[in-house]
Amino acid sequence: MATFPIEDIRNIVLVGHSGAGKTSIGEALLHKTGATNRLGSVTDKSSIFDFAEDEKEAAHSIDSAICCISHDGKHVNVIDTPGATDYCGQAVAALAGAETAVLVVSASAGIEVNTRKMWERATNYGLGRMVVINKIDADNANLEEALEAVKEFFGPECVPINLPTGGGTGVIGCLQNKTGDADFSDVPSAHEAAIEAIVGVDDTLMEKYLGGEVSDDQVLAVAAKACASGDFVPVLFTNAMTEVGIPELLNAIAKIAPSPSIGKKRVLKQEEEKQIEIEPKADGPFVGQVFKVTSDPKSHIKYSFIRVHTGSLAHDGTIKTINDRKGFRLGHISRFQGGDHSDTEAASAGDIIAVAKLDLHIGDTVFTDNGGEIDMPKRPMPMFAKAIESKTHGDEDKIGLALKKFAEEDYCLDIERDATTKELVIHGIGDLHVRTVLKRMQHQFKLEVVTKPPKIPYRETITGRAESIEYTHKKQSGGSGQFGRVIINMFPSERGEGYQFVDKIFGGAIDQTYRVSVDKGIRAQMEEGVLAGYPIVDVTVELIDGKTHPVDSKDIAFQIAGRGAFKDAFMKSKPALLEPIVEVEVTVPRDTVGDIQGDLASHRGRPQGQKGLPGGLSMLTAFVPLGELSDYNSRLSSITGGQGSFTMEFSHYEAVPPNVAQQIIAQSQKEADS
Repeated sequence: MATFPIEDIRNIVLVGHSGAGKTSIGEALLHKTGATNRLGSVTDKSSIFDFAEDEKEAAHSIDSAICCISHDGKHVNVIDTPGATDYCGQAVAALAGAETAVLVVSASAGIEVNTRKMWERATNYGLGRMVVINKIDADNANLEEALEAVKEFFGPECVPINLPTGGGTGVIGCLQNKTGDADFSDVPSAHEAAIEAIVGVDDTLMEKYLGGEVSDDQVLAVAAKACASGDFVPVLFTNAMTEVGIPELLNAIAKIAPSPSIGKKRVLKQEEEKQIEIEPKADGPFVGQVFKVTSDPKSHIKYSFIRVHTGSLAHDGTIKTINDRKGFRLGHISRFQGGDHSDTEAASAGDIIAVAKLDLHIGDTVFTDNGGEIDMPKRPMPMFAKAIESKTHGDEDKIGLALKKFAEEDYCLDIERDATTKELVIHGIGDLHVRTVLKRMQHQFKLEVVTKPPKIPYRETITGRAESIEYTHKKQSGGSGQFGRVIINMFPSERGEGYQFVDKIFGGAIDQTYRVSVDKGIRAQMEEGVLAGYPIVDVTVELIDGKTHPVDSKDIAFQIAGRGAFKDAFMKSKPALLEPIVEVEVTVPRDTVGDIQGDLASHRGRPQGQKGLPGGLSMLTAFVPLGELSDYNSRLSSITGGQGSFTMEFSHYEAVPPNVAQQIIAQSQKEADS
């Protein structure tokens, strides 16, 4: 397969809410350009994009998928992404492969949760954007209202370049036509608005336009620049199932979507804060970025998808990463068409290719010469967590390896062995996300697990002082004896300062070696906790006196004495339990704000602010204990009818109210005794 000139490449990513018809639009693009000989369908499981078995079973996308088409002399890489919020990691990572985000909106459902979120992410990442209002033949579709909603949510720069005709059975172009009939609005006004939005990015062209001297070719020549800058967001109407509006969408992709040389320029960050804007060109050192990793379900071969930003790469070349300067030899370069792939001789600047069997990860910057790192789109924090245990004894290592593989392929999946609770915890975007991963693990690796809510990582601390606490460890029954006596003071450190050990012994009451043993024993006890088995933080211990025995004193004796003194002092220093507090940002329809505020307040949330958003939405922020949010996803969905979304980030630790602390301590003791 050939390489392509940079100016003839287009990279688009289809994003939006589930059910808007992104995959159907992708299938229509394939069919209309002759890449497929029949129109693929999600419903009848013939989709080229949704090729995985679980996607066919679910009848919606779970992973991103890549196909390429040709139209009007342009090589177009089309990245289809899932629309469910739980699978947003695939969509966010895919932004790194494109210059243009094509936001698909259902004409009947309107602007939905993930539609808003993906618009914000594409905008913040600096991509050019197009909006496609799909399903224009739906019985309950009000196309005029849908267009007004797009303008209200996303701004006046959203301008239609075609309008529906014949009750949604056709469309009429507004860029090339100055007159004509449409189902609503009027073609002359839409034509004028589109031209003004485009020429506004070029002062010289604007002067010509105002003077009545601008030609259609001159306007189209700067349309891609206007789209790349965000000053012009073309809006198109389609019905993917009947392919109405698909030829017009293809023309817009070819003529208005920016090429890699016009679109977002990536920045290569090197050592000593040196930053270089990457200029896409065919010659010079190769630089690319991995934005997708997947494994073939049959061969289990790992494929890493690379967006080439500059330079070129032969199939027998070698690439490096920041973390592996030795390099990886390629062997093969492939282009994918859904689940199928074919080899190509080389990778060229601006294109998307895949390489096999290399230890690469999402976000890796790859290069042949002097490299660095390219930023990925901001990752949504995976805050939904489940602790997992193997159903079969002995499968623990296999489960760990399987989950590591899934985490490598998913931008928003984290796996950790919690050092505090000793649990294996999987973190995803939501319940559906986690359940899908575990179902795949069961299907692909025959590994089954049981899940439960993870333990909250509480901490223990003190709020008072204890003076001259003495503890003696003495053992004298058979064999060598053990003896160690320590006397300590204990008081709180400043929050966040951690543990301080102060040696205040003057003289030789305890040998220097055994003072270290006391510290070692205290640290071990702090890891185990005293109140409820959680790590202890922010305490200062002063070792003020003690006693040794010339024969029986030894390291273990003073470790045990240190532990005992610490436990006694801790319980006499007004112990307290600390809980993690997260900052929650909740976006909901305005008419549900009161219910949301009431729900957060009933779960010990403290409101921090509220502001209005377009489209009848409000955003609330609050500090909430993490332990109160284990089921928040379902609570929010219930209150808002699925129209709410939230993010949360760790903020700080706070003391648990006494009545709640008593329940936590009692439960911990019950678990310890069982």
